[in-house]
Amino acid sequence: MTYRKFIKEKQNEALENDKEESAVYLLMEYITGLETNALYMKNDLEMKESDIERFNSIFDKYLHDNKPIQYLIGYSNFYGYDFIVNEDVLIPRCETEELVENVLYKYDDFFKGKRVDVCDLATGSGCIAITLSKEEKNMNVIATDISHKALEVARLNNEKLGANVKFLEGDMLKPLKGKKFDIFVSNPPYIPDSELVDSLVKDNEPNIALFGGSDGMKFYRIILAGLKDLLKPKAMVAFEHGYDKKDEMYKLAKFYFPNSNVECIKDLEGKDRMTFIYVGGIDE
Repeated sequence: MTYRKFIKEKQNEALENDKEESAVYLLMEYITGLETNALYMKNDLEMKESDIERFNSIFDKYLHDNKPIQYLIGYSNFYGYDFIVNEDVLIPRCETEELVENVLYKYDDFFKGKRVDVCDLATGSGCIAITLSKEEKNMNVIATDISHKALEVARLNNEKLGANVKFLEGDMLKPLKGKKFDIFVSNPPYIPDSELVDSLVKDNEPNIALFGGSDGMKFYRIILAGLKDLLKPKAMVAFEHGYDKKDEMYKLAKFYFPNSNVECIKDLEGKDRMTFIYVGGIDE
C-alpha cells in the first residue's frame, strides 16, 4: 500500500470515529521519522509492512481507547521543539505558541534587548518558559507549578532541550515571595467549570490545569491581586485567556494596575486570546 492511499484511509477512519485528521500525520511522522514535507515526497512509494503494523497498533488506541495521539507517542511539537508530554501535563496548543511569539516581539519593543528576569506561572510541560529561554538568551527564566509531577516533566524537557530554566514548586504566587520580575507570563487554567469539554481532553489531560472556576477567571484574580509586589518598576505582564474574556481581563488589569497600558491581542483565528499589561513604560 502506498503512503498516499494509507494516509487517506486513516484520515477517513479518523473522521468516521469523530477524531482529528491531523493525528494521522503526527503519528506517521513519529513512525517514519520523516516530517510532513518529506512524507509528501514518498506519496507514491510502498509503505513498509512493519511501519503499517506499528502505525495501526498505536492508531487503534487513539481511535478506540480515547487517548490523545501526543500522549501515545510521548511528545508534542511546540515552536519547533519536541516537548515530552504525558498525562501529568497539558498538551501544548498553537494559541500558546502565539503567546510566546508575542512575548518575544513585545520584549524587543519594550525592553530593547536588555537582560530581563522572567516568570512563567503554571508552567506545565515547561513549553512557555523553555521556549523563551531558548529563543532569547537575555531572558533569565523561572517557572512555577503546583504539580510536582508536572515539574518533573518540565525538568526533563529543560534538560533534553538544553534550556536554562529554574523551577519552583508551589501554589500560584507563593513560591515567588521576595522575587522581582521584568516579565511575568502565564497561561493558567481558564475553562469555566461548567463548560462542556471534549472527552479526549477532559478524560486525559489534568483537570487541575484546565478549569478556572465558575467563570474561568479565578486564577487571573488571584494572580493580579498579588502581582504588584513581584514586578519591577518597568514590567510587562502577558496572559493567555478565553476568547470571550477580553472585557473582563481589561477591567481586572485596570483595577490592579490603573496607570498601566492594557492591550488585547487576537490570535490567528481573530479571537481575543491574549492580554498584555505594560507597567511603567509605554505612553506613561
